[in-house]
Amino acid sequence: MKPRISVLTIAVSDLERSLRFYRDGLGLPTEGIVGREFEHGAVAFFDLSSGMKLAIWAQADIAHDTGLALAPPSPTSFTLGHNVARREEVDMVLREAAKAGAHIFKPAADTFYGGYAGYFQDPDGHVWEIVWNPELLPTDD
Repeated sequence: MKPRISVLTIAVSDLERSLRFYRDGLGLPTEGIVGREFEHGAVAFFDLSSGMKLAIWAQADIAHDTGLALAPPSPTSFTLGHNVARREEVDMVLREAAKAGAHIFKPAADTFYGGYAGYFQDPDGHVWEIVWNPELLPTDD
């Protein structure tokens, strides 16, 4: 398999609320919710770096599309890492997320590998790590 992951879809309980959080609160670019004309099709895509997309889709619609049973989400199943170019950006992004309604559950602190990171949860409990890692600096700034 070639590494062609281009969309990361997260399940949400309230599509409109999550759209406001990511678009209005965090400022991620999007065309808004599309696919409303299709049953189980309403979704929003956000532009990320390197052509990657973040999609938000109702959990019930994901269950319908996949044929899998609804299951309670687990915040420790995976994390989303947002890598920043400067150490001070970690605190800036965490403040922006808190203002948007995120729950900051681990404030930024020095890491064991020489970086600086903190964590927040979005309205559905998805865990985001905001990190400055001097060994993995983003190249698109």
